[in-house]
Amino acid sequence: MEGPTPISALIHAATMVAAGIFLVARLLPLFIAIPTIMNGIAFIGIITLFLGATLAIARKDIKRNLAYSTMSQLGYMMLALGMGSSRAALFHLITHAYSKALLFLGSGSIIHSMETIVGYSPEKSQNMVLMGGLTKHTPITKTAFLIGTLSLCGIPPFACFWSKDLILNDSWFYSPIFAILAYFTAGLTAFYMFRIYLLVFEGYFNVHFQNLNGKKKNSLYSISLWGKERKQKVNKRFYLIDLLTLINNDQKYLFFNKRAYFHRINQNVKSITRLLIDTTHFDTKNPSPFYPHESTNTMLFSMFILVLFTLLVGVIGISFSQEGTNLDILSKLLIPSIDLLHQNFQNSFDWFEFLTNATFSVSLSFFGIFIASFIYKPVYSVLQNLNLKNIFEKNVRKTKILEKIINAIYDWSSNRGYLDAFYGSFFITNVRKFAKINHYIDRQVIDAIPNGIGILSFFMGEAIKYIGGGRISSYIYIIIFFIHSFSNLLSFFICLLI
Repeated sequence: MEGPTPISALIHAATMVAAGIFLVARLLPLFIAIPTIMNGIAFIGIITLFLGATLAIARKDIKRNLAYSTMSQLGYMMLALGMGSSRAALFHLITHAYSKALLFLGSGSIIHSMETIVGYSPEKSQNMVLMGGLTKHTPITKTAFLIGTLSLCGIPPFACFWSKDLILNDSWFYSPIFAILAYFTAGLTAFYMFRIYLLVFEGYFNVHFQNLNGKKKNSLYSISLWGKERKQKVNKRFYLIDLLTLINNDQKYLFFNKRAYFHRINQNVKSITRLLIDTTHFDTKNPSPFYPHESTNTMLFSMFILVLFTLLVGVIGISFSQEGTNLDILSKLLIPSIDLLHQNFQNSFDWFEFLTNATFSVSLSFFGIFIASFIYKPVYSVLQNLNLKNIFEKNVRKTKILEKIINAIYDWSSNRGYLDAFYGSFFITNVRKFAKINHYIDRQVIDAIPNGIGILSFFMGEAIKYIGGGRISSYIYIIIFFIHSFSNLLSFFICLLI
């Protein structure tokens, strides 16, 4: 699902990933006749939504984070289809499309602004570890990205809240175990989505600086970027000019850019140092090439359109019922043939039950946001100012349980759930062995048959060539010799029989 950012927004929102969900929804009347198939669809959905969310929490590439979140949201849709709630599945397909397209275009705007600093390098321009503090440099992109993030987290009144809450409510009627996993994943979604937002827009710009906000003092620093520290690479003596510049042939350039912005050595070093350090006096009207800048109006206009849909489509909703309304062509295409959990949707609606369930799901989302905020800077800074930090750090040092849990979660996520290791150990190794055996049989056995026949024919021809000298008398002698030998042999066997 990788590609240019506008293409990623398209395939994650409306084309490739939506095709399977829509196909299952249209074929649901066939699947509904066999409960085993419906249970299988629901099981695949719950595994997909949970696995996608857990794999997203350790990614550093912003687009891969969003790709794994798409995987998780598709799991919600598949779960709804397995439960028989095609209305909720198709509704979430639509609301997720606008929110995810907005997030991908927002990430494209971020990547575009980062490329002015690090050059065209996806490993750097998409790496959230090198971002941070983009709020003051890209305020419009930040606002649009925040709206998409809140929508995907399931915060009202944004689009995904209405559809996701519908799926979560239906899950209780289907299976309490599936419901618990679905609600837990909702909180996990809020965690990793706000992790993206905080790493990109909060704090300081991390291309030029490391550890300016003092977060390394935090005992939870190992998960502040969800990357393990390597002590051998940590330089305790911080030299700004040595870190940011390399001197070569009387020219110096940014460390993170192989091509980028060359400056003569005879420039004032102090002015460059101040330019890199003093972020409080950054002039937004004349952006420096050392910092990102807002995208063009063409990119911002596309995000503005998606912001409107993200704000409105969830509130307006789409009526999937065939009773009592005149539907347009688009709605008719989305009408499910059967909806087990919402056959009487228009006839009764319990607002108290809706508010109760919505409060629970939104509370889980806010809890995930709080955990992300506590780990990734802002709330932690407040606690540090209130001298509450030592309480948490003392407990962590004493028990060490939290650290082990964090490392286990990080290992699971960074290793992609150990799926690659499983495939490598059980499938790839055995397939390679089978391929080697097959290669040996093909070369030594299969190819040996025609090759052996050819070689045998060659030597037989050579032998016959030397036996016959080209004279008729020799041929007559050989014929008489074989006739005589055959006659004697035949006479011998006749005598034995008599």
